[in-house]
Amino acid sequence: MGVEARKPPLQFALKLRRALGGKAGWNGVAVQLVFGTILAWMAYEIISNARTNLETQHIAAGFGFLQNSASFDVNQTLIPYSGSDTYFRVFLVGVLNTLLVSVVGIFFATVIGFVVALCRLSPNWLVSRVGGLYVEAIRNLPLLFQILFWYLAVLAALPAPRQSISIFNTVFLNNRGVIVPSPLAQPGFVPFLVVLTLGIVASLALHSYARRALFAEGRAIRIWPYVLTLIIGLPLVTTLVFGMPITFEWPQLKGFNFAGGARIIPEFVALTVGLSTYTAAFIAEIVRAGILSVHKGQMEAGSSLGLSRGATLRLIVVPQAMRVIVPPLTNQYLNLTKNSSLAVAIGYPDLVSVFAGTSLSQTGQAIEIIAMTMGVYLLTSLITSAVMSIYGWRLNRSLGA
Repeated sequence: MGVEARKPPLQFALKLRRALGGKAGWNGVAVQLVFGTILAWMAYEIISNARTNLETQHIAAGFGFLQNSASFDVNQTLIPYSGSDTYFRVFLVGVLNTLLVSVVGIFFATVIGFVVALCRLSPNWLVSRVGGLYVEAIRNLPLLFQILFWYLAVLAALPAPRQSISIFNTVFLNNRGVIVPSPLAQPGFVPFLVVLTLGIVASLALHSYARRALFAEGRAIRIWPYVLTLIIGLPLVTTLVFGMPITFEWPQLKGFNFAGGARIIPEFVALTVGLSTYTAAFIAEIVRAGILSVHKGQMEAGSSLGLSRGATLRLIVVPQAMRVIVPPLTNQYLNLTKNSSLAVAIGYPDLVSVFAGTSLSQTGQAIEIIAMTMGVYLLTSLITSAVMSIYGWRLNRSLGA
């Protein structure tokens, strides 16, 4: 009875398909052409209306304004900059400041997130509860509130420069930032850097070889003497031959402020701490879920081989968990990069603050400046996603997935 009831609809569908014949494909193409035409017309109308409005308000369109003098200073620059430089220079300063806080924030967020995740999984009751308290408290408070807390309640409450908090009379904390010794490159810096880079690359190659030998053949190779020689011994020999690679300019209190050294502005510290601790709470849950996705028999197998809990996690569990961790971890990296735009709330000179803020208010080139700002964030997100995708692909291939 059920089979007979299904026959009429099936026969009707077959007859309809035979009736349409090859026209169905052409109908789909026609619909796409009409849709594309409508999109093109809408884009033309938007551009035409924007151009008309700009002409009505006597605002010049184009990117020629980038060669005009910006006439304002920026309190943190990674490249040489003065108020007489162009808006394009301001754009570069903003991009580099945004990338700096994003990279530093991602690094610390990842480290803190992994540590908190391991604390939450710890068999120690107190450590586990502290990790859980951190996650529940941090991720349920608004990010902007946390950034303002670090900036206004913590850093702004530090003493003035003359009453700075001294750490070994080398690093000084005050309400104007963190004053640290400034490194100065010497003639022996280049050979020292080359030798150190080669030593790190060779050490990583040795580590990879020892890891393959351990898993493929069961041979444990002791590589730490070679690693110490490559990373410490060879650079030390280079220092004896070419002299010290760097010297330091030490900060000294003169009058009401410090002279010499390098100053890390409080806006950067507050933004980095806020972004790192907030994102770390989400990364901790991602890492915890990834580790729990690995069968508990893997921990038991590691214990039966005589491995400690830490070694079992590092060598067996975490590499398998990374396949689960990487995709959502990428999302958190992207969120941290985009959340760095909250820097405008505390005056950190990121891309949004100095370019989409001050430069836009001075020039009025809204379309061009907003388009360039959007392009930077889009390109940064695409590059981050591509790097993490390549890492995930290599990870899956190495694990035989």
